[in-house]
Amino acid sequence: MSNIISIIIALIIFSVLVLIHEFGHFIVAKKNGIVVNEFSIGMGPRICSFEKGGTKYSIKCLPFGGSCAMLEDEDTVVEGSFNSKSVWARMAVVFAGPFFNFILAFVLSVIVIAAIGTDKSYVTAVDKSSPAYEAGLRKGDIITKYNGTGVSIGRELYLEDFVNPLGSDNVKLTFIRDGKKQRISYKPEEVKKYMVGMSYNAGDTEATIGNVTAGSAMDEAGAQPGDVVVAVDGTEIKSGDELQKYIEENPFGDNTVTITVNRNGKTKELKMTPQYQTVYSKGFEYNLARKRMSFGRTLKYSFVEVKYQINTVLKSLKMLVTGKVSANEVSGPVGIVSAIGDTYKASKSEGAYMALLSLINMAIMLSANLGVMNLLPLPALDGGRLVFCIIEVIKGKPVSRDKEGMVHFIGFALLMVLMLFLIFNDVRKLL
Repeated sequence: MSNIISIIIALIIFSVLVLIHEFGHFIVAKKNGIVVNEFSIGMGPRICSFEKGGTKYSIKCLPFGGSCAMLEDEDTVVEGSFNSKSVWARMAVVFAGPFFNFILAFVLSVIVIAAIGTDKSYVTAVDKSSPAYEAGLRKGDIITKYNGTGVSIGRELYLEDFVNPLGSDNVKLTFIRDGKKQRISYKPEEVKKYMVGMSYNAGDTEATIGNVTAGSAMDEAGAQPGDVVVAVDGTEIKSGDELQKYIEENPFGDNTVTITVNRNGKTKELKMTPQYQTVYSKGFEYNLARKRMSFGRTLKYSFVEVKYQINTVLKSLKMLVTGKVSANEVSGPVGIVSAIGDTYKASKSEGAYMALLSLINMAIMLSANLGVMNLLPLPALDGGRLVFCIIEVIKGKPVSRDKEGMVHFIGFALLMVLMLFLIFNDVRKLL
């Protein structure tokens, strides 16, 4: 029964995201005098419809998003068609879809941050024997820049740590103390310790593994990103914070460790021997706990939340292209439905209110993802169409519609192949 509920919730979230995206195309097309033949909710055969202002509004039987069918001409330009409008009008229509996804992510961020706040990036502890302390860093300092990257929330600092792990290069920090901006630079401390090779967010309600280092003890034991740690050597773990405290109180040694994980509703025991490695320590801890704030700051940090989600997508894509993340770690539709289901199952025990906020938080991430992915300069995506519009601006005349249509067709075919691969990969991981 819970699986059915999870699928229904996932369909609702997907449908809202796609519908908002298509509504962005629709409203800007209408404003620019482009004829919209049909705007539909859902896909497939039509259940009911009505016509107004030259547009048929339909409800269709399959609850998968929606569509905005504009008047497209083939051989000759028809008045009111998409191609009859100026290149700037067409660019506005194309860009509106992803932009509305960003607007939706912002609105949902306001709801979540107003309810539970955000994780401002300040120092929660500094090791007094560390180079960071010697350089002048103190508890309570508000970090605004970390190794050249601007940060406003703890998760931005965590993301930068994940994407660019510390090495022997100096740590460069900009922080605010008593209203004054200060800058420090110091060499991170070399620490030899036993590692299992996983990353997680201490602020998460579940101890979800974000990444598994290739060749690490966790990797060799069969751990996967998305696994939820529920116990370590028999000690129950309920959150990322509990996992962090357990590891601090029980550092890994050369003894075999049993980490119990939940993967798609099934419990697995992973036995491993930690590896003795040299790592680099920042010398300080930072905040990942959320705290509510004023209405003005809620709006400010809602923009920060959307920026963080967009940066997460872009940096993840960069890691995929550079090989830092394998294709097996990329999720398709099935994997996303599974993640939504896991989020629902994990949060429903905390009550309907927290379950709703968790799902809204998931929708923020997915909406930002949809916006960014559609803006990629690839054929068949909105970004691909924008590329042809930009070429038109530079050349002063449009690219042949036949050539553009062929490029988009090939791009669509390749996207379908990619989608099939992702679905196959998702099902393989589930099994």
